[in-house]
Amino acid sequence: MATLKDVKTKINAVKKTKQITKAMNMVAASRLRGAQGRMEAFRPYARKFADVLGSLSEKSGEEASPLLVPRDEVKKVHVILCTSDRGLCGGFNSNLTQKANSFTSEQKEKGVEISFTNFGKKGRDWSRKKGMTIAEEYLGVVGGKFEFNVASNAGLKLIRSFLNEEYDEVYIIYSEFQGMARQIPQVEQLLPIPPIESEEATPEDQNQPYLAEHIAEPSAEELLGEMLPRNVYVQIYSALLETSTSEHAARMTAMDNATKACDDMIESLTMIYNKARQAAITGELMDIVGGAEALRG
Repeated sequence: MATLKDVKTKINAVKKTKQITKAMNMVAASRLRGAQGRMEAFRPYARKFADVLGSLSEKSGEEASPLLVPRDEVKKVHVILCTSDRGLCGGFNSNLTQKANSFTSEQKEKGVEISFTNFGKKGRDWSRKKGMTIAEEYLGVVGGKFEFNVASNAGLKLIRSFLNEEYDEVYIIYSEFQGMARQIPQVEQLLPIPPIESEEATPEDQNQPYLAEHIAEPSAEELLGEMLPRNVYVQIYSALLETSTSEHAARMTAMDNATKACDDMIESLTMIYNKARQAAITGELMDIVGGAEALRG
């Protein structure tokens, strides 16, 4: 049975751990508010941008830009993997790497060559462990404060590589923030830009000519030349915001669970300490009574 000193040392160690987890929970909560505010402020812009782009693309057709035209044969696929730089956030990073692992396995079965751009140290380490080709890596972005130029610089390199036929398709894997307890790994295609689904036409509309929602000045083709690359930047930036918010939420939840686990351990160890103390007192009393009886006899 553990001595009183050993149990007391364990209780003090768990209390110190609880202080750390509680502090990390408060820091994650503070950062979450800022990250969630930036994400929610950017979501309407991204949605409206996609609406305008879909209207112009439908009016112009695939021939308007090479970024819209799918390749006849897909041999090289590039993946942008967004993870965090640090751990202690539950299964956040493992869920993303599992999603990346299943996606790469599907592509390799088709005989496709895979390469990666990593946002975050955890994804970079996973890619190295799996022996993946890493084209670019960006550390210290997810979970911190970053500007739009981070996404635009990364997107510009991807577009150049795609136009030079270094990649046939480009995908991004990120964590979509759906709530404090729900962050879902997602895989989305960036290049070639997939067609944006429009509402199904009614039988009355089938004989009517298409009327674009937006009047393009200058022409839709000229606007697409500027907007399509920016759409890639917007999608990358949106994915980084979603992943950053998801990381803070996952870490806040993990640290809250760890704090509760510390409370349970302290309660359990305190009970063990009290039982050991009672056993020691009982043993001492028995020694005293036994000695008194021996003297009396």
